[in-house]
Amino acid sequence: MSVDTVSGELPLAGIRVIEFSHMVMGPATGVILADLGAEVIKVEPIGGDQTRRLLGSGAGYFPMFNRNKRSIALDLKSEDGLQIATDLVNGADVLLENFRPGALEKLGLGPSAFEKSNPDLIYFSAKGFLSGPYESRAALDEVAQMMGGLAYMTGPPGRPLRAGASVIDVTGGMFGVIGILAALFRRERSGGGGCTVRSSLFETTAFLVGQHMAQMAVTGVAPKPMPERSSAWAIYDVFETATEDEQIFVGVVSDSQWKSFTKTFGLDALAANPAYAANNDRVLARDELIPQIRALFSSFERDDLLKKLAEAGVAFAPIARPEDLFDDEHLNAGGGLVDLTLPGGNGIRLPALPVEMNGKLPGVRLDLPNAGAHTVSVLRELGLSDDRIEELGRLKVVQEAGPGDVAG
Repeated sequence: MSVDTVSGELPLAGIRVIEFSHMVMGPATGVILADLGAEVIKVEPIGGDQTRRLLGSGAGYFPMFNRNKRSIALDLKSEDGLQIATDLVNGADVLLENFRPGALEKLGLGPSAFEKSNPDLIYFSAKGFLSGPYESRAALDEVAQMMGGLAYMTGPPGRPLRAGASVIDVTGGMFGVIGILAALFRRERSGGGGCTVRSSLFETTAFLVGQHMAQMAVTGVAPKPMPERSSAWAIYDVFETATEDEQIFVGVVSDSQWKSFTKTFGLDALAANPAYAANNDRVLARDELIPQIRALFSSFERDDLLKKLAEAGVAFAPIARPEDLFDDEHLNAGGGLVDLTLPGGNGIRLPALPVEMNGKLPGVRLDLPNAGAHTVSVLRELGLSDDRIEELGRLKVVQEAGPGDVAG
């Protein structure tokens, strides 16, 4: 089960990360590092990260990707605020940013600013594009999905459709974490030396659709969008059940699964037919098989069919909505949801980092912070006196969440 593991037991304990980020890709990178034990200090503008106030589909961005972080609110356009940010980075192992190209450089917080003062710094940037003709262009998750071929593969022909989650932002953040960890490992092994690391939305999308590019190279035939695809398996689809509005995905993806499937459901004639014995033969006979399987499944109530599929040992899934996961038996039993507090005090349970170490999932050490919740403690750690901190607050160079530090 999930536990609130103390930082000393986590693999990245002792690594300090200064995060200049908003929206999804940068914060996703930061929350993975934070969940694994890094001390992540999120630098927010006065008034807080605008992501906190997004509506609609953006309303979940901040609560999902900002736990286990400390928050300091600074005016980076002021001389004092910029100096504080510089001091923070000079004491850090990693700088993490995902603003438009050149934004931090204009503030004096680009990689070159720390070459002498912190030569061991890992400087990570999450961008729309890596080096090349597009690198100065603005990008979004959806832009990358459209121009990288993923939206084409997801929707039906003529109707490109973005995936139903910020898969490129999150995966780009994951690649960022991989790059950061590799750079930290290299630094540790060599005894010092930082470097710049970048991950991007577009190249991440290209990597994800690489299997379709490879399919084209191998077969000479361009892949069709997923709704029109030629599956590698005969039974690999969504099926209706006898329960109204309840569907189930089923995949029978090996010859041994086919034998178990036909035995469990009493499909003796199909099992005995040598034309269906091998996977590729079943794929060629899909138009014959699928109507029979659809008729079979539609005779079962949903729960009864789930039991039979589990008995058969094949891959299957009821069609769930995101809100169904709050009550998912497996997630709740295995610690896959962690407790957090939303602004205003309401509690919520959100997915844990899906990585077990010695049978445990990372827990929550720090709840979601209010903007500037840790301003005072961070400034004290930099050596500023309480009088100086109070003065900076009056000048609106820094923002506190309240008297001292108030957790979100």
